[in-house]
Amino acid sequence: MNKVVLVGNLTRDPELSTISSGISVCKFGIAVNNQFGGEQKEADFFNIVAWRGLADNCAKYLVKGNKVAISGRISIRNVEDKDGNKRTYVDIVADDVEFLTPRSQQAAGYEPKDLGHANSSSKRVSEVTPVSDDDLPF
Repeated sequence: MNKVVLVGNLTRDPELSTISSGISVCKFGIAVNNQFGGEQKEADFFNIVAWRGLADNCAKYLVKGNKVAISGRISIRNVEDKDGNKRTYVDIVADDVEFLTPRSQQAAGYEPKDLGHANSSSKRVSEVTPVSDDDLPF
């Protein structure tokens, strides 16, 4: 089983791009603090890759410094660079990204980034209608 769960802070703003087939891909890095015996010693750094709608949401709502929880899988790529040297890249392919930074800690005047997707049907959190527990079927 290839499953990883990480909690950390973004080390850079997300970078959104689209591959030739039109699928969105978002790349960003996170730093995860290590603790040994209750003392923080160092941090590990991970490259995160999100695809499709998850990529769009990450690019729209995340900024450098935000705390996130990532669940996904480890992807290892072996490539040869232009000089013939073999390189190994380790990425975390995200299945789920939980945004942990409270809105109150966001920068003043924070607004989600407009990605300009014509088929975007996402609503801002303030536009979502609250649902009472009595209305749920379970």
